[in-house]
Amino acid sequence: MEWITRLNHAMNYIEEHLCDTVDYDEIAKLACCSSYHFQRMFAYMADTTLSEYIRRRRMSKAAVDLQSGSSKIVDTALKYGYDSPTAFNRAFKSIHGVAPSQIKTDGVSIKAFPPISFKMTIKGAEEMEYRIESKDAFRIIGVSEPLHREVEKNFEEVPQMWQNATTNGTIPRLAAMMNSEPMGMLGISVCNEENWRYFIAVASHHEIDNTLQEYIIPATTWAIFSGSGSGKSIQELEKRIVTEWLPTSGYEYGNAPDIEVYLNADPENMKYEVWIPVMKK
Repeated sequence: MEWITRLNHAMNYIEEHLCDTVDYDEIAKLACCSSYHFQRMFAYMADTTLSEYIRRRRMSKAAVDLQSGSSKIVDTALKYGYDSPTAFNRAFKSIHGVAPSQIKTDGVSIKAFPPISFKMTIKGAEEMEYRIESKDAFRIIGVSEPLHREVEKNFEEVPQMWQNATTNGTIPRLAAMMNSEPMGMLGISVCNEENWRYFIAVASHHEIDNTLQEYIIPATTWAIFSGSGSGKSIQELEKRIVTEWLPTSGYEYGNAPDIEVYLNADPENMKYEVWIPVMKK
């Protein structure tokens, strides 16, 4: 239950800061994980992104304020963080389907988005295959791009990065340099405080030129989950890890990157592993 309590503390923080800055790093501290991990967990558990949830909550409260007649549109816009009435109008209409000026018109429907709270539910009818392994630090080589601090923006850019690496010959080049564990093509999200980057890489001792980068994955304990299927299936596995396994596992996120290990090259029937850094609570 400690895990659920932490998540609800984070939700309470959001509610208390809807009228000022919602600090993603502070939310993550309340949940005892990184901002990156919290955003991923939230998206899997709430079926919406953190930024979209915050926007919905603000527009839901803004609608109540305007309906009650206690606030003008320009004042409401400022209250919920919009410097421009135009930007506020756009955000309001995207949620409610009507402009703020129409809110008091008879028969106009608006949407309410109550605050989220988390609770424990019983799941897990389908088995999950995993192992816990402690591993020494290892070196990866590959290509990388910056990750956005709002995780949902990466959902489009990371697949494009893989597409580019396939068409420009990077993936077969890296595959030929792979010579240490884990033996597979790696997708690695490195999200420390200073630098968020996504690597397409392999574990290797090869020397590299200036077209590739290296990174040392720190020694840590990993929860390693096996799976197979399409690209969508790995996302489903990651969701189950967060929503079913992690809350009752006795572990929490450790301070290391997330790793996806692709063990074969068949996009329709991939064999893969998901490595989650963990530490005992």
